[in-house]
Amino acid sequence: MATGKLVNYTRDGIQTCLLELGAHPASSVTKNTDFLIVGEKAGSKLAKAQALGITTLTEQEFEDMAG
Repeated sequence: MATGKLVNYTRDGIQTCLLELGAHPASSVTKNTDFLIVGEKAGSKLAKAQALGITTLTEQEFEDMAG
């Protein structure tokens, strides 16, 4: 799942990338969310992820992790 404005991906593009990596992207943050990719101007999803202790990644950290 991603929130905010990403530099290298569109919304559809990041969803496709996540699906190709075997992830199951969702539209909302829950306790079952593993990671949140955070772009510029991230809002309530970032706040909720932080409150739940969800790992947040920058776009670069995601790309490094994905290989």
